[in-house]
Amino acid sequence: MSERLQKFLAGAGVASRRKAEELVLAGRVSVNGKVVTEMGTRVDPGDLVVVDGKPVETEARARYLLLYKPPGCVTTLSDPQGRPTVAQYLGGVKERVFPVGRLDWDAEGALLFTTDGDLANRLAHPRYGHRRTYLVKVKGDAPPGALERMRSGVRLEDGPAQALEAAFHERVEKNSWIRVVVGEGRRHLVKRLCESVGLDVLRLFRPEFGGVSVAGLRPGHSRELRPEEVEMLRHSAGLTKGERPAAPALPLPRAARRHGHGAPAPRDAPAPRPPREPEPERESRPRRIRPAPSRGREGRGKKK
Repeated sequence: MSERLQKFLAGAGVASRRKAEELVLAGRVSVNGKVVTEMGTRVDPGDLVVVDGKPVETEARARYLLLYKPPGCVTTLSDPQGRPTVAQYLGGVKERVFPVGRLDWDAEGALLFTTDGDLANRLAHPRYGHRRTYLVKVKGDAPPGALERMRSGVRLEDGPAQALEAAFHERVEKNSWIRVVVGEGRRHLVKRLCESVGLDVLRLFRPEFGGVSVAGLRPGHSRELRPEEVEMLRHSAGLTKGERPAAPALPLPRAARRHGHGAPAPRDAPAPRPPREPEPERESRPRRIRPAPSRGREGRGKKK
């Protein structure tokens, strides 16, 4: 199936679609040995596409990653305000991967990255109603009827919203975790749903996305998706036909315990230097007083 050249380049991780258009207009791209400068050029499977003299690898075009996003960073590859971003945790990834949807600054958990634009669009777009599961730590216990109101639907400032599922998950000390499932990725949706029914949100954790779990990952770490996980996601997005692969029936993982404040340092960042130990104090010794120099024999007992 043919596709536009700039879309092909973006899907191959060469550059964004806008940057790919600039590469084409600058005459830096050739198809089957012929330089292409016209927008709208289409390429077919098997065509040889070369950028700046280097062939674009098509066999390894699609890449799928799962990151345990830590709190304290924004879901973007660059931030004009200079805030920490999720890109700093993907330092070893050479391809231009994009996040599927987003997680809030202080939220944590499963975040997918891929070069597969069709899959990313289907999983993130609200039209497809992809289910998103969250564990929400709230202060104390949920008021009577609060979870039922979330399931029935509430009115927010940007329109009506509801949880597909809302149930008690577990109690920890004086607070509680509740499980909330929504079918869209509206901004701060889960927080606003909880606050609209009187719940004070302390922590927001997404344990899995589309059946792909962060179990076994530490905050700030990522892994490649297994082939069966990719097939499961593509099937749920309607991109493949046939019988849907069964998702593993695993318990929802717990959120990682927090140590300190802020996001963890990326794995490829230099380790901080340990604090320098103070030198042991030296014992004070009495000051040595040198004797006055003697006058010598010449001056002894001389009589005038």
